[in-house]
Amino acid sequence: MNEQIRLDFQRPERLDFDEAILCARKSDAQLTAIMDRVLAHGTRCLMTRLEPDVFARMAPADRERLDYDPVSRTAYLNWTPAGEPEPPRIAVVSAGSSDMPQAAEVTRTLTYLGASTKQFIDIGVAGLWRLLESVDELRTFPVIVAVAGMDGALPSVLGGLVPGVIICLPTSTGYGVSNGGETALHAALASCAPGLAVVNIDNGYGAACAAFRVLNMIRRTAAAPNG
Repeated sequence: MNEQIRLDFQRPERLDFDEAILCARKSDAQLTAIMDRVLAHGTRCLMTRLEPDVFARMAPADRERLDYDPVSRTAYLNWTPAGEPEPPRIAVVSAGSSDMPQAAEVTRTLTYLGASTKQFIDIGVAGLWRLLESVDELRTFPVIVAVAGMDGALPSVLGGLVPGVIICLPTSTGYGVSNGGETALHAALASCAPGLAVVNIDNGYGAACAAFRVLNMIRRTAAAPNG
């Protein structure tokens, strides 16, 4: 079992954020061993893609260790909030309420990392007035994660309206030619709006880490002697 688990405890020194544990396709025994290893090291971790049925069959002692959210399928192990939260500088904008699991993975990951967010839910382009009502506020955020499935039009529209860094998170929401999120992914990659960054389909964790990297460099620049 030990040879199957090699955790990256040095990641914070390189990247300023911890390794996360992808729970999908890991056995119950592996997950328990990982949690034991993290706690023995005196550190914390974020667990992603932890399905509700997997969490439910964990031993009670293991479940009690975790701050679990079934919507985002994430869990915090040995985590406590880091002091007074700063004002949100990352906006998480979701096209529809059906995109909530992916948007929740973004917000939960960023909360774990110590980055405050503000959510803008169900403001996709099918009712463009919903987005336009929020544009002035969205222009104040240096980083925006745009979460959209179906035709994936939201990131392109945002890209023509706001100046911040936009990270596109295509989702598998949809049916038919939406093709499990591929239409939204291709729309983001082919967008006419210049400067959009795109992560893989349903990769809320990756989108959150990209947003955190940007925010972290903003923080570093502001804290530098000549910042």
